[in-house]
Amino acid sequence: MNNFLFVAAENDAIPDCKAGGMGDVVRDVPREISKRGDKVHVVVPSYSRLHKSGVFKMNLNFQLRGTSYTAELYEVVPKKIDANIKHYVIHHPEIEEGGIAHIYHDDPTEPFYNDFVKFMVFNTAVAESMRVEAYGSLDIVHMHDWHSSALLFLKKYHPSYRGLRKMRYVYSIHNLAIQGIRPFYDNYASVNNWFPEIELDHKTLMDPRYQDCINLMAVGIRLADAVHTVSPSYKEDVMLPSRKPEFIGGESLENDLLQADNEGRLFGILNASNYGNIREAEKGLLYRNTVKALFGWLQDESKMYKANFLAHTGEKIMEYVGNRPKFIVSSVARLTEQKFYFFMRSPEALEKMLKRLDKIGGIFMLLGTGDPGYEEHFRNMSYKYKNFIFTNGQSEDLIDSMYLETDLYFMPSLFEPCGISQMLAMRNGNPCLVHHTGGLKDTVSHLKTGFAFDGNTYDEKINNMVKSFDQALDIWENDQPKWKRIKNNAKKMRFTWEKSLDAYYKDLYLL
Repeated sequence: MNNFLFVAAENDAIPDCKAGGMGDVVRDVPREISKRGDKVHVVVPSYSRLHKSGVFKMNLNFQLRGTSYTAELYEVVPKKIDANIKHYVIHHPEIEEGGIAHIYHDDPTEPFYNDFVKFMVFNTAVAESMRVEAYGSLDIVHMHDWHSSALLFLKKYHPSYRGLRKMRYVYSIHNLAIQGIRPFYDNYASVNNWFPEIELDHKTLMDPRYQDCINLMAVGIRLADAVHTVSPSYKEDVMLPSRKPEFIGGESLENDLLQADNEGRLFGILNASNYGNIREAEKGLLYRNTVKALFGWLQDESKMYKANFLAHTGEKIMEYVGNRPKFIVSSVARLTEQKFYFFMRSPEALEKMLKRLDKIGGIFMLLGTGDPGYEEHFRNMSYKYKNFIFTNGQSEDLIDSMYLETDLYFMPSLFEPCGISQMLAMRNGNPCLVHHTGGLKDTVSHLKTGFAFDGNTYDEKINNMVKSFDQALDIWENDQPKWKRIKNNAKKMRFTWEKSLDAYYKDLYLL
């Protein structure tokens, strides 16, 4: 029996510990490993809240900033019990929750400052828990994004953690664009401040652009035994330099990724979707769930600044309660440049699509929160266009209803390492319209299982996005047999964890 440790910032196997797709992966992969008879321990930060319902296991004592630290390890109860999987959180007062999903901080004045502080404390506490064998004798340590890569720094350079070198270390890249860059010196959130006893190996740790800084994403790529991108096409993308906004590639780390590939350490393996144990949503509740969510948000003091807009959305949705629109386009995503750059830079393209949709009695439902500039942009569009329903909040019930009842799921991501939304929509037999990039390339085939657009220049991409949208509506309107074929093909697609884990065991874990 092999013994695994998963180290991450998110874990959707426990309540209230998810901001994005990483949480899904850290939930699903251990379950698949468990089916194979192996043991998994999953550890995430407590964010000053997740430990409260946990069982205290031990104090973890270590040195940081030349002083003694004590963190606490708790075992927590997951949403679904599995005898082979144990879930833990680490608590320390400096491991604080942020404003994004009560997990990440957003520090526009000094990026990564607060997150660097909490993840340094977390990583050192994890290293200490491994040293004292809190999880038994480990074979594989699987880390996710820059929030956990400082473990590699500690086992390579910290004298107390040399014993950690015997395990195999796997590093998964979920979003290469967020890299955890901080100064080497002269800042509270700098490497030298946290580890004054370590002589820094600048060349191995250095950011390629800011040479007075550590890049923790680069540390993961350079020091892990195996590096994993979450789709085969994203692996190909990230070994090429970015040409924004036409192409998002290696984001300054393409040479490191190319080297990892040349050394046989870089693997592109597609994330999968969960086809069992699905949260069941009942059909026909889309508008009820929208209204219910809006009432909930209206009672939330933190959302009072947009109360008028939420009421406006409620008024719009009430029109459809007994009068379902003929066609529903939907998108569910965090409102960021990655997800909706095309809509922000080219609002006229979205306007063209809304007008085209109006001709067939259709609506576009967009759900999400995020960047204040994007939120404001979509609120303005909602006031302007009757058939654009912007639900500016988060609700699992409503999201489930949207995946279930949409006719066309729209995913115009600027780049997409893997994407889970398209898999969830296809699971329900709903075709997707996607930008042909990263994992979207690996999952949606134009005119076979959905619709895709691309182009060599930005203008080409925008024009092709509008054309593909027209094409999809045209097929729905005038060629129902073809539309049904595309729907059935989408529903038949299966991106299973069983298949992905075969590749994990072979290439990443060497088991």
